[in-house]
This record gives sequence, structure tokens and C-alpha cells, in this order.
Amino acid sequence: MSNYPRTMKALVAYSPTDYRFEKAYPSPECGDDDIIIKVEGCGICAGDVKCQHGAAMFWGDDIQPSWVRPPFIPGHEFLGFVVEMGKNVKGYEIGDRLTADQIVPCGECRFCKSGQYWMCQPHGMHGFHKEFNGGMAEYVRYTKNAILHKVPKDLSLDKALLIEPYACSKHAVDRAKIQCEDIVVISGAGTLGLGMVTYAAMKNPKALISLDMVDDRLAKAKAFGATHVFNPGKMDVIAEIMKMTDNYGCDIYIEATGHPSSVIQGLSAIRKLGTFVEFSVFSGPTTVDWSIIGDRKELDILGSHLSPYCFPFVIDGITKNTLKTDGMIKTTFKLEEWEKAYEYATGKHGDFKIAFIP
Repeated sequence: MSNYPRTMKALVAYSPTDYRFEKAYPSPECGDDDIIIKVEGCGICAGDVKCQHGAAMFWGDDIQPSWVRPPFIPGHEFLGFVVEMGKNVKGYEIGDRLTADQIVPCGECRFCKSGQYWMCQPHGMHGFHKEFNGGMAEYVRYTKNAILHKVPKDLSLDKALLIEPYACSKHAVDRAKIQCEDIVVISGAGTLGLGMVTYAAMKNPKALISLDMVDDRLAKAKAFGATHVFNPGKMDVIAEIMKMTDNYGCDIYIEATGHPSSVIQGLSAIRKLGTFVEFSVFSGPTTVDWSIIGDRKELDILGSHLSPYCFPFVIDGITKNTLKTDGMIKTTFKLEEWEKAYEYATGKHGDFKIAFIP
């Protein structure tokens, strides 16, 4: 007999227009190589919101095929306690507190075999594929290839829920290769942007500039280590950046808003031979003059995807408070309230991170 019930509460995505709260959805079954956790909490990512709004990146359009595999349970920013383990599982115990990388690598493709598992070709992901259901439910199955991490049991839930997003933030900042003489701009001061700020501050750049349209978010960025905060809705931030840099432009621009205007702004604010890191998920296409990237400035344009090899550092940093987390989660919801939770996750009520506590 299992240590958990056969049915559970869950939010289930059947199509971009059909998300349902289910009171008695089948609980995951534990195979010989699996671990079942009872979910302690699950954050809502901007990607979750854009997926629920039907963004083409997830559901496909005339250009790109559908990427999600419904019916699936959303949520990849989750953690919980082990309640069941298959007979082949070693190294874990009932009661362990676990979280996992968002990706579930196949272990067989060229990327997995070269250690670049976060770019796994099949690209199974918690919270978007029915084979790897996410944390907006009472129970989750970790399969054999899940990349698991133990979470200290005395770490408060509001901090622990930031592990996955902060790990993504760390990877984006690592891609930029910040040096102490760099003037760095991080555009966007939501949860991910603030995770970038608190980590980038540890690199001691010459200046660390946070941009956002919301002053409360800029205040948090300042508290997390930004040396300068600018609101593009209230000032000419490109002019300010030029003023700070003898009219050359910033050395590094990290885009963490997912809004086309931030991309265009960055291409104007960055110096020749600068580094532009694109992190965000966009809900629609962005049009820019590519000659700025090439013939005009010879920029290094870098992408950033997921959080490879970042979890141990982030868990340690959040536990020791070297990565700041204060006040990031103030509103939580039950799964039954998912529509309200998703609305709050847009940030329109002033929240940084919204989470479900099943």
C-alpha cells in the first residue's frame, strides 16, 4: 500500500483555453526507480503565466510546433518531502526534503553525454509535459533521470521556494562573465532580475544598474545590491547610462523583462563589443535592427536557459543569506484559487513571487 492517497488535488492544463482545478486527479504511481514527494509549495513563474495565456512558444503557431504535451500539471518551482521510493532508489530516505532542476535530461543525447544536460535534445521538463508533471498538485513523481537536490529542513519555505528561480538567475549572470571594471545593467527587477542583482553584486562590478518600471521593485533592487536604479517610465535611462560611461555605453546588458522595448533599449545602451545576455521568455516576436548587433557594434549576444550546475551554490547562498531573499514572497494561495493566483502572478498587485501551498 502506498504512503499517499490514490487521488489528489491538482491544476491540470488540457489546452491553452482549458486549465482546470481537479479535486480527484490520479496521483502519480511510484515505479522501481521513482521518488514521490508530497509538495510543500510551488511558485508561479512568468513562463507559467505566459503558457496559460496561450503564448506560441509553448502551444505553437504557424512558425513553431507545439512544445507542451497536455494534459500536464504546471509548475517547476517546487519542493517537497519524500513519501515513497522505488526499490532501486539509493541515497535518499523517506522524509528527505527535495527539489530538482526543471529539466529531466534523457542521458543519451549528444548534449547529455557532453555534460550539457540542460540542452538535452528531447528536453523533458517538469510542469510542461505530461510525463513530467509539475508542482501545482499535492504529489509529484521524480523519475530516475531527475536531477535532485536536498534542501535543509530548517530553511523557511518562503526562502526555499526561491531556489529554482535564483538558480536560473545565477546561470544568466554567469553567462555574462562580469569583471570588476564592468558597468552592468540588469533590465527587470522581478523575482529573476532581483536574483540576478543579489548574485551579480557578489562579483563587485564597477556599477550595477537595475531598471524597472515599478519603483517598489527598484527599492528592493537597491537593498539587494544595485548601485544605481533607474525607472525607464520616468527618465531617459539610455542618456543616464551614457552619462555614467563617458558616452560609450554599458559593458553588459542582461535582459530579464520579456518585453520587446527592453531589447531595443539594451541595444542602444550597450557599448561597442559589449555583451548582451537574453534571458526572458517573450509572449510575442521582437523586431530589432540587426545591423546594430553586427556592423555597428559587433556585440556578443548570448542566450541563457535554465540553471545547470547552479542549485548547490544557490541553496548554500540562500541558507547563509549571502543571496538576499527578504520579502520576496508575501502572498500564497491554495490550488483551488488558481485563477486569482495567476492574476496576482502578473505583478499587477505589487507582488514579486506568488506561490501555491497545496
